[in-house]
Amino acid sequence: MKVRVDEATCIGCGVCENLCPDVFKLGDDMKAKVLQPETDLECAKDAADSCPTAAIIIE
Repeated sequence: MKVRVDEATCIGCGVCENLCPDVFKLGDDMKAKVLQPETDLECAKDAADSCPTAAIIIE
């Protein structure tokens, strides 16, 4: 499974980075970036569930 962020939907709130700093980081454009697409899926799922715009996609 892979994690990605829909940058068009992301509002840069930082919830994902706060929950999973090893997986997500806010970029210079204040959009979430995935540091390691195939990583801690449990943490990524928690972040996806917490994302207010559902911008985190796990495929």
